[in-house]
Amino acid sequence: MLRWMLLVFLGACSYGILSTFVKLAYGEGFVVQDVVGSQMFLGAVMLWALALFALRQKRQLSGKTGLYLLIAGVPAGLTGVLYYVSLQYIPASLAIVLLFQFTWMGVLIDAVLERKWPGKEKLLALLLLVIGTLLAGGVFEQDLHELPLMGLLFGFLSAISYSMTIYFSGKAAPHVNFWVRSAVMTTGSMLIVFLIFPPAFFVNGSLTHGLLPYSLLLSIFGAVIPPLLFNLGIPRIGVGLGTILGAAELPTAVIMSSLLLSEHVSLLQWIGVVIILLGVAIPEMLNRWQNQRKNAGSS
Repeated sequence: MLRWMLLVFLGACSYGILSTFVKLAYGEGFVVQDVVGSQMFLGAVMLWALALFALRQKRQLSGKTGLYLLIAGVPAGLTGVLYYVSLQYIPASLAIVLLFQFTWMGVLIDAVLERKWPGKEKLLALLLLVIGTLLAGGVFEQDLHELPLMGLLFGFLSAISYSMTIYFSGKAAPHVNFWVRSAVMTTGSMLIVFLIFPPAFFVNGSLTHGLLPYSLLLSIFGAVIPPLLFNLGIPRIGVGLGTILGAAELPTAVIMSSLLLSEHVSLLQWIGVVIILLGVAIPEMLNRWQNQRKNAGSS
């Protein structure tokens, strides 16, 4: 169990790296359409290159299952679009807080669909994650008046789509080889992005004028590593716990912005980071403590 939890944790950390590179790309003058489109395209190409061998060696993918996985990949593409667009309207710290509403949404979706109320350890973890997210996002240190409604809406919708991304990572055709699952789902992500933002980066020269290095980094850390690790780990640990571990994204984003962008991170934000990491660790810590008590009682 711990191994699969670590994979999901690392996948979330990989997502946390993205905001720093997106800000750097925006700083170079590149627009959201080219950034997210090239990210998904290169990610799909890389994953299909990795999946080709698995597709030859494992059972063939049926058309029905392939279509299902394509549709299951749509929320991941929407998350990138909605979140990146929200960054154009509202501060990054508030956008990440809105995105992180996926923590309780994901647990709620899992509880409703599985008809099983989350345990006390998950509820405690969620409480810590909400508190930590508000602190780490710097919500209490900025003026929230007169914020554009459009930015708030896009940020909240990104949370809904991200919670569905995690759900489908755990539930969509888990019997299919994870290399192939990841490639097909990322292709679905790419197609929805191309539908919203036609891939002008193929012809407008942005890739050859400085976008390519950012696209490669964003595709590796946003469209390759997380789908692979989520598709490996979440089916084995469950959607609820996978959602909680996904909160590791925010501490990573704060640390990266501090190290690479030299952004000021206040004491309250660092306290929030620590609280989030504690919330991520709580379920496993409590489970181990309970197991030790059971073993002590039976001996």
